[in-house]
Amino acid sequence: MGIHYDYKSKRGERAMLKEAKRKARLAQRRAKRLLSSEPETVAKEEIKTHDIKKIITLEDLTNPSQK
Repeated sequence: MGIHYDYKSKRGERAMLKEAKRKARLAQRRAKRLLSSEPETVAKEEIKTHDIKKIITLEDLTNPSQK
C-alpha cells in the first residue's frame, strides 16, 4: 500500500521535473538555432549591390576579384 501512496503523492513533482526538462531542451535548441543563423545574417549584410545610377559594363560582370 505504501508504494502506491508514494507514487500518487509525487505526481506533481514529477510533472514539474518533466516540464523543466522540456523547457531546458527548448532553450538549448533555440540557442543552437540562434548561433547557427548568425553567420548567415553577417554574410547577407556583406553582399553589396550594383549602383543603380552607374552603367553596367562588361568588366563589372566578368571581373571575379571585384565584389
